[in-house]
Amino acid sequence: MKLSVIIPVYNEAVTLNDIRELLFDTLSSMKHAWEIIFVDDGSQDGSYQILKNFAEEHPKQITTIGLRRNFGQTAAIAAGIDHADGEIIILMDADLQNDPADIPLLLGKINEGYDVVSGWRSDRQDKFLTRILPSRIANRIISWVTGVYLHDYGCTLKAYRREVITGFRLYGEMHRFIPAYAAHIGAKITEVKIRHHSRKYGKTKYGLERMGKVILDLITVKFLISYSLKPLYLFGGIGAFFSFSGILILFYLMSRRMVIGISPFSSPLFPTSIMLVILGFQSILMGLIAELLARTYHEAQGKPTYTIREIVKDN
Repeated sequence: MKLSVIIPVYNEAVTLNDIRELLFDTLSSMKHAWEIIFVDDGSQDGSYQILKNFAEEHPKQITTIGLRRNFGQTAAIAAGIDHADGEIIILMDADLQNDPADIPLLLGKINEGYDVVSGWRSDRQDKFLTRILPSRIANRIISWVTGVYLHDYGCTLKAYRREVITGFRLYGEMHRFIPAYAAHIGAKITEVKIRHHSRKYGKTKYGLERMGKVILDLITVKFLISYSLKPLYLFGGIGAFFSFSGILILFYLMSRRMVIGISPFSSPLFPTSIMLVILGFQSILMGLIAELLARTYHEAQGKPTYTIREIVKDN
């Protein structure tokens, strides 16, 4: 079983030698074949040259990928996954806050039969108001929306079986939602407590402004997980609600006209009800169009609507 450790890098030149040595110490003591894939995400501090030197010094253990510009952490992770050979994919940061010595903990759970093992920074060494508190709120929201309950979606240190991580593309800030995607195809997920070190060099690349992007990506993830195969359930449900509300208002206006003689056309509720009925009808039509697009997408690419864990048969 080969391990592929993928590390996205952006302006982390001062940590790279340390992270390489720590990784070599941990991985060399294990019985698995392994590789390290560094993905430089358009660094401007000389990180890429350092990583190129690593690949030249250790051609069998290290692969360096240099992106043309800063595409973001999700794109860097996707590039690493595309070029990885391992059956087990391990993601981690390059800032030395994740500890490579925790990799055996993740693999221990993989060996127990889990498909995804998420690191949980239970004793997180970050500022509470700007990092820990927003993260806890985001974790609660993501767990509630996706139905996959993890304490620490934002922790990059995670281990995946290859088959549950290569069936979809990553966009935006969606690397944090990989466990939710994996759960959607039936992956077994767990988490383990890991060490978290305070940042020794530089400063974090993320701030509170990322919360808005995470929320928008979460909406996308929820739609893809819950409604990508049956979009009519979403659009049709909204359309039925709007149409039913409009019809109820019309019924109220007509009843009022029959009882006390007030014309329905004199009330602002009348155009509102008509608008709701029209919006409901349009939403249902959008659902039907989305349904056709979803079926065309799966049939044109030969994508099945199911996933198989394994096939056991007597030959």
